[in-house]
Order: sequence, then structure tokens, then C-alpha cells
Amino acid sequence: MMRAAVYRGIDQIVVEDVPVPSLEARELLVRIAVCGVCGTDLKKIHLGLATPPRIFGHEMAGIVAAVGSGMTQWQVGQRVVVNHHVPCLREDCYYCQRRTYAQCPLYKKTGATAGFEPAGGGFAEYVRVLDWCAAGGIVAIPDGVSDAEASFVEPLNTCLKGIRNASIQEGDTILILGQGPIGLLFTQLAKLAGAQVIATDRYEYRLEMARNLGADIALDPDSGDVRNAVQKLSAGRGADAAIIAVANAQVVAHAFDLLRPGGRALLFAQTRLDDPLIIDAGAICLQEKTLLGSYSSDITLQDEAANLIFSRKINVCDLISHTFPLEEIATAIEYASLPRENSLKIMVAP
Repeated sequence: MMRAAVYRGIDQIVVEDVPVPSLEARELLVRIAVCGVCGTDLKKIHLGLATPPRIFGHEMAGIVAAVGSGMTQWQVGQRVVVNHHVPCLREDCYYCQRRTYAQCPLYKKTGATAGFEPAGGGFAEYVRVLDWCAAGGIVAIPDGVSDAEASFVEPLNTCLKGIRNASIQEGDTILILGQGPIGLLFTQLAKLAGAQVIATDRYEYRLEMARNLGADIALDPDSGDVRNAVQKLSAGRGADAAIIAVANAQVVAHAFDLLRPGGRALLFAQTRLDDPLIIDAGAICLQEKTLLGSYSSDITLQDEAANLIFSRKINVCDLISHTFPLEEIATAIEYASLPRENSLKIMVAP
């Protein structure tokens, strides 16, 4: 048996004893060292977007504890990052051939579980990695890189995909709404691409972190100075792109208004259906502005995302503010859901 945080209903997470998962052929059992708390998990917990019981958690790193028959790619004792979604990459897959991997039918199946319906499983002592994710979704952690750092490979991949989808390039002026852990990853990636960054957030300590990580200007969105900052950095044109890294869809129209003609607004945090949005259709047509979305990871960016973290070109260590033991997962979820002074990335260490 092992300890696991089991979702039992809306806002109900109970730490229980559950069976250690058994393996089938070409699968892995990974002992979880650390798992980040992600906003998508929080939505499922608070809004009831998944049927209970489930064991959530997908930003996970640990050590291979057992291998199924026929598994030769990985060995017991290796430190690894686990990705819970991997596409099929088949030539007859309509979505994979068009590089929309997150829409691949196999990608939509969750390939890691600590029990019950697969839901990631990182909020447990052990996780079972199913065969297709064991074959294509595991990344080895090099010596000198902590498990906590490595657990950022999956979230950084999703942000890197967003940067590519939004066509961020050198010389661009980028507005990034929200400087939580995801927004701060976006800020660093945009700077790495050679862009100028205007970051907004309502928490001063997050704005200070954004400045420390390269943001050219960091402002409270309610200050009344954002438009002037965008105009200043863009020579009066407006932002080349806006990245919305907060879940509130009501801010999208404001960001869209700050774009230059031909600018691009990327929705990143709007990860539930039936989330209506009012937008200026005339700006899309007459001003040729683009509204697009980016969801989840891109398997072809997996190695690049890992290398950015392992080389420390992207700073993730400073984003980790709190680490809680599994028995205190309720507190971890509270901190991640309701930020307080100096809280950023929340980790759970089973």
C-alpha cells in the first residue's frame, strides 16, 4: 500500500492508503519525489470538471522503482521526469500529421496513474506510467539538476509551445498578463526570443520577480499605465502579441485592444469549455488581429524544454516558494488557489 491524495468530490481531497499500482508489459513504476500543483488540477478540484475518485498531479519527477516485462529503455534507479500525455505520431493520424498533437486521440488519453481513472497520479508515492508514455514521455534527469527543477519540464514545454504558436520573435513587444509561475516562464521565454516584455500582475512581489527575470516593464494592471507602457515600447504601434496567462476571460478584450494592427492574442489559461468571450470582430477583420489558443505540450519540444531547464537558461528555482508533504496537500492546494504574499510555485513532496 501507499499514501495518495484522492479527489472525492468538489473541494474534497483526502489522503488515503491505496494499492501501489501493478505493472503490465513495457510500463514503469516511478517513486515520486516531487510534483508541482498546476492550475488545471485546481480547476478540476474546485469546479468538479472530473468525476471522482481520481488522483491528480502531473508535473512530476522521481526515480524508476520497477519496470514491466519487455521494458529495456529505462532501468530501476534512474531519475526521470514523467509526461502524462504523449501523441501517437502515426502517419495515419490526422492531428499528428498537422502537428496539433494535443488533439490526437491517444494524446487525449492520460498515460500515468496512481489508481482509479488515470489522472496523472503525481499526488501519490508511486505512479504507474503506461506503455506509450513510458516509451515516449520520459526524460532522464542529469546529475546536478534537482527533482524540483526537473518537474518544470512539462509546464515549460506548454509555454514554449505557446511562444511558438504566437510567433514571438526578436524585436517584438509582448504584453504578458499574469506573473504567476506560468506567466514568469512566459516572460523568460519571450526575453530569450529577443522580445521586449511588459508584464502585469496585481501582486507587487510577482512584479518584482518579473523584473528580476528580465521584464522591461512590470505594472499593476489597475495602475492606468499599461497602455502608455505598450505605446512607449512599441513606438506607438501597440503590442505585437499579448499572452493571457490568467484564467479570467474578461481581460482578453482589454489585451486585444492593446495590440497593433496585425497583432496576436494568445489564450493560454482558458482551459475549460463553455467559457464565453466578447471580442471586437471588427478588429479581427479590419485590423487583421488574430485570436488564438495554445493548449498542453508539444512532444517535438520536449528535449528543448528539458535542455532550457537543465542548462538553467530558464530559471525555475526562484519560482518555487513552498513545498508541502503529501499529508498537507490541502494546504498546498489552498496556497496555490489563493496566492498570498511571496507565494508562487507550490510543490508537493510525497
